[in-house]
Amino acid sequence: MSHMKSLITLIFFASLIQFSVLNFSTAADTISALESIMGSDTLVSSGQTFELGLFSTGNSKTWHLGLWYKNFPNTVVWVANRENPLAGSNGALTLTKNGSLVLLDQMNNTIWSTISSQIVENPVAQLLETGNLVVRDKADTGSENYIWQSFNFPSDTLLPDMKVGWDFRTGLNRFLTSWKNASDPSLGEYTYAIDNLMLPQLVVAEGSKKLFRTGPWNGIRFTGTPDAGNKRVVKPIYVYDTNELYYMYEATDSSILTRVKLSETGLSQRLVLKKGTTEWDVMYTLQNDRCDYYRECGANGICKTSNSPSCECLQGFVPKSQNEWDVLNWESGCIRQTPLDCQKEAGFLKVRNVKLPDLLEFWVNMKMSLEECEAECLRNCSCVAYANTDIRNGGSGCLMWFGDLIDMREFVEEDSEQDIHIKMPLSELGGTGKKDKRIILILVISAVSVLPLLALLFWCILLKKRGRNVSTSAGSRSIKEDWELPLFDFDTIATATNNFSHTNKLGEGGFGQVYKANLTREEFIAVKRLSKDSGQGIEEFKNEVTMIANLQHWNLVKLMGCCIEGEERMLIYEYMPNKSLDCFIFDQNRKVLLNWQKRLNIIMGIARGLLYLHQDSRLRIIHRDLKSSNILLDDELNPKISDFGIARIFGRNQTEAKTKRVIGTYGYMSPEYAIDGKFSVKSDVFSFGVLLLEIVSGRKNRGFHHPNHHHSLLGHAWLLWNEVKGLELIDPCLGYSYIEFEVLRCIQVGLLCVQALPKDRPVMSSVVVMLSNEGVILPQPKEPGFFTERSSMDDTIIDEGRSSQTGSSITISTVEAR
Repeated sequence: MSHMKSLITLIFFASLIQFSVLNFSTAADTISALESIMGSDTLVSSGQTFELGLFSTGNSKTWHLGLWYKNFPNTVVWVANRENPLAGSNGALTLTKNGSLVLLDQMNNTIWSTISSQIVENPVAQLLETGNLVVRDKADTGSENYIWQSFNFPSDTLLPDMKVGWDFRTGLNRFLTSWKNASDPSLGEYTYAIDNLMLPQLVVAEGSKKLFRTGPWNGIRFTGTPDAGNKRVVKPIYVYDTNELYYMYEATDSSILTRVKLSETGLSQRLVLKKGTTEWDVMYTLQNDRCDYYRECGANGICKTSNSPSCECLQGFVPKSQNEWDVLNWESGCIRQTPLDCQKEAGFLKVRNVKLPDLLEFWVNMKMSLEECEAECLRNCSCVAYANTDIRNGGSGCLMWFGDLIDMREFVEEDSEQDIHIKMPLSELGGTGKKDKRIILILVISAVSVLPLLALLFWCILLKKRGRNVSTSAGSRSIKEDWELPLFDFDTIATATNNFSHTNKLGEGGFGQVYKANLTREEFIAVKRLSKDSGQGIEEFKNEVTMIANLQHWNLVKLMGCCIEGEERMLIYEYMPNKSLDCFIFDQNRKVLLNWQKRLNIIMGIARGLLYLHQDSRLRIIHRDLKSSNILLDDELNPKISDFGIARIFGRNQTEAKTKRVIGTYGYMSPEYAIDGKFSVKSDVFSFGVLLLEIVSGRKNRGFHHPNHHHSLLGHAWLLWNEVKGLELIDPCLGYSYIEFEVLRCIQVGLLCVQALPKDRPVMSSVVVMLSNEGVILPQPKEPGFFTERSSMDDTIIDEGRSSQTGSSITISTVEAR
């Protein structure tokens, strides 16, 4: 660093700094200004660890507000205005009455500011001993009830007690971002973040390209991370619950300073500085050798530092391209020497002390034992390997892989990592397997030749069984073989639903009726039974099974099985005790149970679930019928997207599709879909926008009435927004128990989502960022779709000659697009 100006010295414990405008041109002037406002007894001059101030790097003429170690001013650990530096060294820092920190240049232009969702009467700012710059209410001195904190917005450094990961309550994702270069603290190309919310792991990436990953958390630490001597310096902490998912660490030796830094070249290093020394030592680098490079040995290869060359195929696999491997190009990976055959017996090869493969196509069950996991993998034709999710206490949990095994490496130390069990044909597991196979083959041939009548009898029984349900046997076999989805017996379901009693009925939709079922005294399920006169049939049934059996996310409803017997087709889901969202927001008595924070949590949960469908899942799914009745609520009112009967799978490069059969629900359909049959991720975004505005207002879009105009809810929201009366949209039952900023931001995002043209609507990744990041400046929305006043006749629609009133949610089964 060439220039630094100390703005604030560390204040210990409960000592507080209450900002006024602090004009600074020299460090001495700054101290004087602080003392004149608060008195000299507020400042502590010794024993401090961190300083807050302005710095300029190299020969740069720009200045940034940042934090550094007082005794090591060249070690900057946090930068505020990374993308918008000061042009000179003069400026002013203020704390506004609503608790926002604002950095102004000498022309009083805002360079950087914090935005708080909370309103406090007496805001104060404090630089904690941990290096966390916080804003809090003065009355909350000593608590962790912060209005804003710098630890929520890391730069390139992870300090003790600083979190990397998600806050599901606010949608905030905390991750490190490298500097652009050693002299420029603006955002670089590299990130260090938690990846894969189903089974989290830490990933260093360049843009969207993975460079390194740790492997999942194994109950002790993230696999693939150094452990030798680590416990003497830090204690890793991992939390995953309904509120948060994060990794952090605590310092265990007060005589050692430690930090994790993501360098400008993408290296993630743990650095340590011992008491009495002045040089930071590298304790370890995550990318320590070639075996740490992501996908170094290709598919089904394993990297071994003890070998030369380091890459080899797993046992039972051979190079896909021997010529490439001969010249040490392992990118093509390996393929099985003997392909797996589901009709033949298989066993497992145990590979010890490895970093588990990447979680690209996988399934996880935290409650299974290793023995149950092995049996499940044997039953599932698509399963290629399994392992424990937790190595503590002998191991627990089941993790199964499908497809290729990517990014594996071996560790030399015994018990340093986990074991993986790879499914293999018995012929590949040793000579005894081949001998056993020959014996089995001889016995089968003998039995067939000696007992032809037994074989004929068996065939007749099989034909009779198949004849009981010719129309659905193919579907049942497909489900059982392709997804290993549990099949429930019809009699069991009938008993559990009290013979489909009306008292067990939870609701109904286009598919049919939904019932609550008691499998045991403590286990409940939801049974979705296809109605005989439903517009949906076996294709929609199979479509929903296909979709949701391959999807796993916190905000998607879990499919537990199905029933196909005779003419019966039923889907078995996890039971949602609070039914669907429409039962709350449109019910005058129950809507009061949803305060603003719960509504915001529901909005964020739906957004994250839809983002998973569009971007993060193995399949790109367009839901096509996102609406309030298809959002289920669990016992804690967490939202779960359901009903995938008319969803469609898109290829990774596919952006749009067109159909003549428009299926969905009026009021939630986008204009291009309802009119031209065109659908894409943007049509789902439109539906989400409608849903968001309904949650905020507690009113239905279709059927909405206002004494001054004949617009829908979307049109009403648009009119209010243009008149700067957005808060008038909020559900009156909330009173004043909401945060104005959050409400207005949600309304603005909702209007952005329902814009008439698909190209104007944001994608869901942007929606999640806009909803969760208070610092993002949102564009102004354009006119929403269907912004035309209705006549009184528009409240009735015609579906294939049948007239239906809009008093209830209407699902259009078949409509020809105009």
